[in-house]
Amino acid sequence: MADAVSKAPDATGTYDVTEYAAELRAAPGNHDLGTSLWFENDRVRVFEVRLAPGERGAFHIHDRTYLWTVVETGRGLQRFADGTYAIRDYELGDTRFLQHSPASSLIHDLENVGTTTLRFVTVEFRDAG
Repeated sequence: MADAVSKAPDATGTYDVTEYAAELRAAPGNHDLGTSLWFENDRVRVFEVRLAPGERGAFHIHDRTYLWTVVETGRGLQRFADGTYAIRDYELGDTRFLQHSPASSLIHDLENVGTTTLRFVTVEFRDAG
C-alpha cells in the first residue's frame, strides 16, 4: 500500500460496537463512499466527502482500490468494524492510496470532531483490485 500520509493518529482506542450494530450489519452493502457522488463511469467513481462539525458519515465498505485527498482541513474520528477508532487532523493536500478488494475490504465510518468543515475528494477505481 502506497501512502503519502505517514503521521500517526492523534488518539486511538476502542468503542462499543453495539451502538452501531445495525449500521455495521448494513455496511457490506453500503458503497456510498462520500456525501455526494460527483462522477461515475465503468472505470471510476468520484465522491465528495463534506462533513460539518459534528456530522458523521455512516459505516460503509471499501472493497476496491481508492484514493482520497483533503481539500478542506479538519479533525476526524474513524471507527472501524473491529471496535477500534482513530482520531487525527487532516491537512490540506493529505492524500492516501489504499488497495482493497472483496477479499481484503475495509469497513469504517467518519465523523467530524473538529470545529471546521472537513472535506475530501475520494476516487474509487472500479477496474482495479
